[in-house]
Amino acid sequence: MITENKMEYNFDELIDRTNSGSVKWSKPDVLPMWVADMDFKTVPEVTEALTKRASHGVFGYAATPPSFYDAIANWWKKRHALQVENDWIVAAQGVMPALAAAVEALTSEGDKIIVQPPVYNHFFVTVEQSHCELVENNLLYDNGNYQIDFEDLEQKAADPAVKLLLLSNPHNPAGRVWTKEELQRLGEICIHHNVVVLSDEIHSDLVHDDFTHVPFASLGEAYAKTSITFSSPSKTFNLAGLQVAYFFTENASFRSRIKAILTKWEMTMLNIFAIDSLIVAYEKGEYWLANLKKYIYENYQYLTEFCRSHLPDLPIIPLQATYLVWLDCSALGMPSSVITDRLLKHEKLWLQPGIKFGQAGDRFLRINIACPRLLLKEGLQRLEQEYKRIRTA
Repeated sequence: MITENKMEYNFDELIDRTNSGSVKWSKPDVLPMWVADMDFKTVPEVTEALTKRASHGVFGYAATPPSFYDAIANWWKKRHALQVENDWIVAAQGVMPALAAAVEALTSEGDKIIVQPPVYNHFFVTVEQSHCELVENNLLYDNGNYQIDFEDLEQKAADPAVKLLLLSNPHNPAGRVWTKEELQRLGEICIHHNVVVLSDEIHSDLVHDDFTHVPFASLGEAYAKTSITFSSPSKTFNLAGLQVAYFFTENASFRSRIKAILTKWEMTMLNIFAIDSLIVAYEKGEYWLANLKKYIYENYQYLTEFCRSHLPDLPIIPLQATYLVWLDCSALGMPSSVITDRLLKHEKLWLQPGIKFGQAGDRFLRINIACPRLLLKEGLQRLEQEYKRIRTA
């Protein structure tokens, strides 16, 4: 059962970078605002549970208990009004391994897969490492807003070789929360052309006020049976290093075929810390999450005001979800990778170049704002210094 703890959490606390264990800190003299994990300690109850588990001293193999699946089902019912049956859920060691297994299970050599750039870079990696061909349905960008190009999607989905669409819902890196109407139209196209939707909903819990996450599987039976949903508490509660995730689908055939691939890859067994972290986060982390989202949005507001005052011709794409801000750097007149290289060289600031998310993302930067405000201010000041340097060159 999900419970609420009314404790306030201090997200301004600076962590010890040298002992964080995060890939973000692999360059100790650099301020990292790139990869999608947070600089915040997780839910205190999770830390307590893992400390208790560690004190036991025996770290053998662990079966995934029914309470693991109960916690997931309860979370989706309460947070997203979606009824998920326990036997629809399959545990995995990460969203991307599970999604890669789905690609392996549901396609054959020569098949095609649709992605919607600019989009999460590992979608490209997964398709490239498969036996399939990448098909790009670029999002439409107009005056700071992103929309799905449905006309182009219809045309490309009509190709009989197209078998899958990889959906980022909510969207990374654009921060869009797709509406019910948008998802229904996308789903109708895919159902009509027998295209299975793999919906990556790992950011579903990080939707900001005035927006509502719509699970793709909630749209109706036809949508649920022709799709697979992938998620994890890793983004929500900063647990990525514990490698805990899952997917669910009503379609028993999809489920068994994907599980068979994960079994072949020896990736179905979770470690004891991963199991405990998910259960405790989903059962006791709601109030922590409410505090987190408030802090992140205040960071976004601070960033927006800073850029308006100090970087006036670099528009911020409105942030509807995630802690990843998408910054339009077209006015600087250079590729995103050149800008990030300069920032790293001159200012020791590490941002993610938009080209990582496909050609449609070039001329953009992605900034991770899930950090104490002191670090955010420092990062933005460094960005301003390089901005001035480019402008006066």
